[in-house]
Amino acid sequence: MTKEHAHDSDSNQHSQELATLAGGCFWCTEALFNEIKGVSKVVSGYTGGHVDYPTYQQICYEDTGHAEAVQVTYDTEVITYGEILEIFYAIHDPTTLNQQGNDIGPQYRSAIFYHSEEQRQIAEDVTTNFAAQHWENPVVTEIVPLQKFWTAEGYHQNYFASNPEQAYCQMVINPKLAKFRTEFVSKLKTT
Repeated sequence: MTKEHAHDSDSNQHSQELATLAGGCFWCTEALFNEIKGVSKVVSGYTGGHVDYPTYQQICYEDTGHAEAVQVTYDTEVITYGEILEIFYAIHDPTTLNQQGNDIGPQYRSAIFYHSEEQRQIAEDVTTNFAAQHWENPVVTEIVPLQKFWTAEGYHQNYFASNPEQAYCQMVINPKLAKFRTEFVSKLKTT
């Protein structure tokens, strides 16, 4: 490997950042973000709660305070944090408190968990100048600092890709993906 290639590799590592977002069921959010140019990894998990190492059962049936969320690793040289948030606001309804469609409960709330002061400022700006104009009703998305992100159980990772015939995938995720692909064609990875 030449020094130039080593430098290119280092440069690429430095352009990777994380966005942590909760927009309802993480299966849907993960499936959509996996299709975006510049996104190298999407991990489903739990954040925003007060219990260490929460399980899916706990966040569904106990009061742990966690939201189903995704951590999106993206290349800032391909897509900006602001663009990530605009996509986030377009793919879920940020105006319904603790609910996305038939998924009801605080684990399905809309939230942006920022990693830095810069991300907080961008989140507030996109919420005010994009989401508020995009949605008719008031936006209820929380903008809070990320404390801890707990990776969800293995069977939740890449759920849609692994279970495309499952009823939830067919009835909920497939229609969202179809709409998403037409609205964000310029942002999609080429296959």
